[in-house]
Parts: sequence; C-alpha cells; structure tokens
Amino acid sequence: MRTDLFDFELPPERIALRPAVPRDAARLLVVRAGGALDDRGVRDLPELLSPGDVLVVNDTKVIPARLVGEATLTERLDGSRWRAFVRPAKKLAPGDVIRFGEAGKVCFLGQLDATVEAKGEGGEVTLSFAFHGPVLDQAIAERGDMPLPPYIAGKRKPDAQDRADYQTLFAMNEGSVAAPTAGLHFTDELIAKLATRGVAVQRVTLQVGPGTFLPVHADDTEEHRMHAEHAVLSAETADALNAAHARGGKVVAVGSTALRTIETAADGGGTVKPFAGDTVLFITPGYRFKAVDAMMTNFHLPRSTLFMLVSALCGLDVMQRAYAHAISSGYRFYSYGDASLLFRAP
Repeated sequence: MRTDLFDFELPPERIALRPAVPRDAARLLVVRAGGALDDRGVRDLPELLSPGDVLVVNDTKVIPARLVGEATLTERLDGSRWRAFVRPAKKLAPGDVIRFGEAGKVCFLGQLDATVEAKGEGGEVTLSFAFHGPVLDQAIAERGDMPLPPYIAGKRKPDAQDRADYQTLFAMNEGSVAAPTAGLHFTDELIAKLATRGVAVQRVTLQVGPGTFLPVHADDTEEHRMHAEHAVLSAETADALNAAHARGGKVVAVGSTALRTIETAADGGGTVKPFAGDTVLFITPGYRFKAVDAMMTNFHLPRSTLFMLVSALCGLDVMQRAYAHAISSGYRFYSYGDASLLFRAP
C-alpha cells in the first residue's frame, strides 16, 4: 500500500510532554467494531471489557539507554558490547574511544569508556565498553537518561521524573530502549478493579527496539523492513489465552508490542503456542488477525508502522475518522498521551 495513505496533520500542541497524573486519569477513545466512537476514560476500562476477557501486557523494562555524548544504546550483544546510534557517527572510525560522563560510583577513574568496534548504516555502531556484566549495567544506569522519543526529547531534556514516568507498572525484564507505552496507563487500583470484574492479566515480553516508533520512509509499505525484536510468550500465557477463547472471552493486547508477540506465536488456526525468538512481524491493512480480538494503545505518529497496525485492526477509513475526532477533541498524542481501545473489525 502507498505510505502516504497513512499520513495526517497533527498540531504540535497535541503532543503530550508529560503523562496524566495519576496514570489512569488519561482519556480513552473507544472504537467499536462497527466504527462507532465513544469518549471515555482509562478508569472505565473494567466496564468496557467482559468477565472472562484477558488483557495481555508487555513486562519489558526500559534501560536508561541515552548516554551523554549523544549515544543511544539499541541492542545488547554480550556482556560488554552494545549496538548504538551515535552522533556524529560519520566522524568516528573503528578503534576510536568514546568517553561517557565524568562522575560515577563504579567507574574508578571517573568515566565510562567504549571503543568503536564497527560501523553500520544510518549512524549505527558497535561499542565495546571497558566494563562488563553487572558493573557495566550499573555504570550505564548511573550515566544514562531515559530514551524519550524524539518528539518529546526535542522539546525538553529527560529528567529524574522520567525514570518513573517512562516505566510501566509491569516492568521486570530489562532490555528495551523504548517503553511499551499503552502499559503506562495502569495503576494498582485499576488492576484490582479489572480483577474484580473477572478480567485477567497475562504477561509477554518483547524487548522494544528503536525501529518501533520510526516513520516509514519507503513510498510503499512492501518496501519497509521491520527491525528484529526478541519476544517471549510462555506456555502458561499461551494456555490462558487459548482457554479465554474457548470460553468465549476476548484476548485484548495492551499495546502493539503485546499484539505482535501474540500474533507471532499464534498458528494459522488461531491457537497460541509458546514462543521465544525474534519477530519482524509488520502488520498492515489486509493482514488476517489470528488470535487478538482487541487492543488498547496510544495515539501514534503519521506514516508509522503503529498507525498502519491499528488501521489493519479496525480499517483505514475508521482510524482516519477516529484520529480526526481525537485531534479535534483535544486528545493528547504519543508516548505520554491518552489511549484508545480498539475492537477488531469483523
């Protein structure tokens, strides 16, 4: 499909620079299976779902991957080596040493050094750090900032509050360089109300990479290639999702990362199988969903793989109308913005 079909105009003031407080105070636009729109709030989620439904969240944990010196870590290769985007990469050569930071508790000489091992495309390099394992992790945590998306980081610097704000309630498996942002809206109180309603919560893990939120630059969606991201769906979660379908319940993915993990793990008949491996699943209109019935997600960038995914779930015309309504109604967009609850088109 033509990429420009997924373009739209978004006023800059619609971009949220801080999340709602408390988290579940965000607005929620409900998009019904027939295309009807309903303005609600995240706190209404329990009554919008049915007993026996299952919410699936991504329990990945974001690392403070943005290091002073203009490097953003993107993929751990081993105990001391990372892939990273570095600026200005064109001035670097293999063998060059980059120094991050001046102060720290674990770096006895007061700095964290990394050697450029190799250069890739688009500013990506392989860095070999002077420290290894848990010591390196602590050094990165001391010096790193939360890797806020460019549309936020371009307007303000990450700060201490982002360490809490840009992490979901479910975060436990460290490794992501971007948050699974739909999960940012949940609080302990909301989880308790969902449980009382009879809605279960299951976990998957997808380590979110930097390509997830990037616009698609190709003129046609068939020319775009997704970055591989590692995902895990346990046998326990697979059994719970299959049991929900067997009793007539819905599988509701919290975010595109949870959705892509479930769809990667499902077979052609809709049975979810345990899975551990990389996924490059790119969902565009015409995709036949196998296991996910609905999803909760934030409002996404124009021409992004995420807007293409929600258009596949509900229909491009429906999502164009839903986004136009959200913009005119003052919904807040992107990672710290409001949410939508989308029911799959028949």
